[in-house]
Amino acid sequence: MKKPISITAISSLSALGSEPEKIWEVYKTNNHYLQQRKAANGGSWVAALPKESQELVKNLRLEDDYLDLDNSVIFALLVSRNAVKNANWKSEVNFGVNFGSSRGATTLFEKYHQTYLEKGTSETLSSPTTTLGNISSWVAQDLKSKGPDISHSITCSTGLHSLLNGVAWLQSGMSDKFLIGASEAALTPFTIAQMKALRVYSKEKDLFPCKALDLSKRQNTMVLGEGAVAVCLENEISGKTIALISGIGYATEKLEHSASISAEANCFQDSMKMALQNHDASDVDVIITHTPGTIQGDLSEIKAIEKVFGDNLPAITTNKWKLGHTFATSGLLSLEMAILMLQKQEFIPVPYLEKQKRPSKIQNILVNAVGFGGNAVSVLVSLPN
Repeated sequence: MKKPISITAISSLSALGSEPEKIWEVYKTNNHYLQQRKAANGGSWVAALPKESQELVKNLRLEDDYLDLDNSVIFALLVSRNAVKNANWKSEVNFGVNFGSSRGATTLFEKYHQTYLEKGTSETLSSPTTTLGNISSWVAQDLKSKGPDISHSITCSTGLHSLLNGVAWLQSGMSDKFLIGASEAALTPFTIAQMKALRVYSKEKDLFPCKALDLSKRQNTMVLGEGAVAVCLENEISGKTIALISGIGYATEKLEHSASISAEANCFQDSMKMALQNHDASDVDVIITHTPGTIQGDLSEIKAIEKVFGDNLPAITTNKWKLGHTFATSGLLSLEMAILMLQKQEFIPVPYLEKQKRPSKIQNILVNAVGFGGNAVSVLVSLPN
């Protein structure tokens, strides 16, 4: 990176709620926020929005033109409004928007497809309301931005790829402010059935259904969640700066299978090394892993971390045991967790792991994300000087 990028606001919506102080208090508890959703196949663990957040979604839908939008768009609108307000950005200014989603308008797409199967015709708005560009376009229109708006999907690393794009625009000099984010509303029967078909979905019945980072588990324990995150990025480091992006890395590896990752996660090794190219590995105090709760995915990432850091491993943690795997949004929810730990100077451990290393200080946190296709992203986030 040419220079650090300023984060001036972050707003989220997830199973932990939407209020930063409440989210922090929830992180400090040892309770997970996963729910058992009953279904014909016996039920599935999910990390759904709490009732108060569902009310926010419901109220926004009542506004003009928003009744027909998918939840993925509504989530993005809610967090974007909050982030821009907190960053004190004015409307109708030249800031860019890049929102991504792994699956996009999941609920509407499945609804419209079912209608087509039953009637042989498609509903009038099925195309505009399910196209991927729908998310960023609505965010930009809602905020009256005059800058570029971009949508993309790079599976589970989509959110951190939004951040990469924002950094690139800022460092190119083509923009001074960029709103980046990700939104995922994929808690649908078909999506969960797809994950079960991959044999990665949790069947656990004990206290922690998702055992992300637990390398002793004998079965896959991934649980799906929903939510959105918006982040305000600026070139200028000022009194509004809440954290700095001080390193970015990315990599793609050749895969043997479309849903696999190499035994030592070569893509993560490369992305972490790139993010740290202007830093010593010893500068990293904490790593927030992608670790989705699968046997192979968790083990591969830890092996990659051991390869990069050797005997000087930082403290390692994750939040998926608490809020599930939110696909595109997962990396940015980890970024939010990193910022909270930097601000509070307190490490959030994983309660079911024994002898977990604790950092003596928290100055720099590395956040990882990877998706199907072996496209890894690593972001180093730091305290402002």
